[in-house]
Amino acid sequence: MIIGTTKELKNHEYRVGLTPDNVSAYVAKGHTVYVETGAGAGAGFADEDYIKAGAQILETPLEVFNKADMIVKVKEPEACEYEYLREGQILYTYLHLAPNPALADALIKKGVKAVAFETITDDQGNLPCLRPMSQIAGRLSVQQGAKYIERAFGGRGILLGGVPGVENAKIVIIGGGIAGTYAAKAAIGIGAQVTLLDVNLNRLSYLDDIFGSSITTLYSTEANICKVLKEADLVIGSVLIPGGKTPKLIRREHLSLMKKGAVIVDIAIDQGGCCESSRVTTHDNPIYIEEGVVHYCVGNMPGAVPYTSTVALANTTFRYGMLMAENGLEKAITMDKGLANGVNIYCGKCTNKNVADSLGLEYTDVYEAIK
Repeated sequence: MIIGTTKELKNHEYRVGLTPDNVSAYVAKGHTVYVETGAGAGAGFADEDYIKAGAQILETPLEVFNKADMIVKVKEPEACEYEYLREGQILYTYLHLAPNPALADALIKKGVKAVAFETITDDQGNLPCLRPMSQIAGRLSVQQGAKYIERAFGGRGILLGGVPGVENAKIVIIGGGIAGTYAAKAAIGIGAQVTLLDVNLNRLSYLDDIFGSSITTLYSTEANICKVLKEADLVIGSVLIPGGKTPKLIRREHLSLMKKGAVIVDIAIDQGGCCESSRVTTHDNPIYIEEGVVHYCVGNMPGAVPYTSTVALANTTFRYGMLMAENGLEKAITMDKGLANGVNIYCGKCTNKNVADSLGLEYTDVYEAIK
């Protein structure tokens, strides 16, 4: 198979879809790899590193797209990249289609085979290709919250961990999945008071077991959300419905309950956000203030730490990429049903139920679609 990767275009997105080690592994199996010049520079990988690994360097993304049977990226294509796509080409990347109907429409019209990292599952039903970025985003959420609660940015002007004689900050985490768990680890590590809410009682029991008295766990209800928002200094939204739009658990009227200068970090913004007042921001302009509450809603948080993020992501995505390269997508999804869950769009049909429901599209089972 001919595999390609291109430079990411999202604001301050320095991650890259393939590492030189990935290239070496593909080439060793007889595959051809094309890399756009400079694609890995932001993550610390020079063109020479890819050349030594066996890749061929091309000058433009169009050249890579034109040659490749499978494009491996990190983030969803930008609008200017839609024209590069072609019928039957595998696009293997994060897609987050639920809040992006324009991209879904483009993929359907182009007849692309679009495989989304974020909906691939393992044998236990977990999301292995989302996990490393959730871990990083969870930890970064506390780091960014600590920064933007500073007075210079419109925050309350408090130190999350406090000092002797001064109360520690109250951090509320809504959603106890991987991102929420790693946010809790980071928040506990700096000495904050942590409350975590989730609707899964088994998950809350697990978190209570591993964190003990370091956190307070609450069942996520409207009443409990209102109660904790009144006291919160930093709120981290980490709710996830794989492939689907995130429910708006923090509504606009809830902002009036919060302290002036409190901060919301909405990790779920890639899927539409779990706060009604959230809108996507960039690393260049990461925050805005509504009703006195600072909102941080950067859609590609892990892009701020590109080396760590690229290697961590490649560690999980490469296995599935090689499976497709060796067998083709159609055979690969019969060999790994979790990979089949990653196929969001197949040759003009929407093959992920949550995506279809979120966008009002007709759903087609992926195995039916490939017949």
